[in-house]
Amino acid sequence: MTGDDGQRWVTEEGDDDLRLMRLAQAELSEFARLYDKYVNAIYAYCRRRLDTVPLAEDATSQTFTKALATVPSFREGSGTVRSWLFAIAHNVVLDQIRRLNRRAIRPLDEALNLIDDAPSPEAAALASEAHRELAGALAWLTDEQRAVVELRLAGLTGPEIADVLNISHTAVRALQRRALLRLRGALCGVEKDERP
Repeated sequence: MTGDDGQRWVTEEGDDDLRLMRLAQAELSEFARLYDKYVNAIYAYCRRRLDTVPLAEDATSQTFTKALATVPSFREGSGTVRSWLFAIAHNVVLDQIRRLNRRAIRPLDEALNLIDDAPSPEAAALASEAHRELAGALAWLTDEQRAVVELRLAGLTGPEIADVLNISHTAVRALQRRALLRLRGALCGVEKDERP
């Protein structure tokens, strides 16, 4: 580092870190010394930034794994060894936070109380059959009736459907009524010969 007077000054710790880095670059197993020196500080940083101990431990592990992989490419003069390690930790923590924001992470103990919301194989088979029947019944509708029913199934209100289809709300109600009558007939087997 350079002081205000332009003179180069390096702390003893900085000199020691560079010596340890040179040893690690010559023999990767020597990286253990840097690990021992900084693991607690890196962990404390990760723990402050992340919610749980397991996340902080994981981030610490990833930090040193990435650092070990990039030891050969570390260049003196590009910053201190300490800042290099904390830059890696910072990026790892940011990646963890991004992943957490994309999906909810819960402690493993909570998994014991989780209920599987997925349908059973029998329920899935019945739902599939009902879906096929509904799709077959929709084939009995006119294009306008099918559009109204599909938009209603998507959660749109009558006025919204009218806006989407560019027709009046009264026309939507009439189409929906005729569609429901036809669907009832198709599902009960009444209008099988009168496909539109």
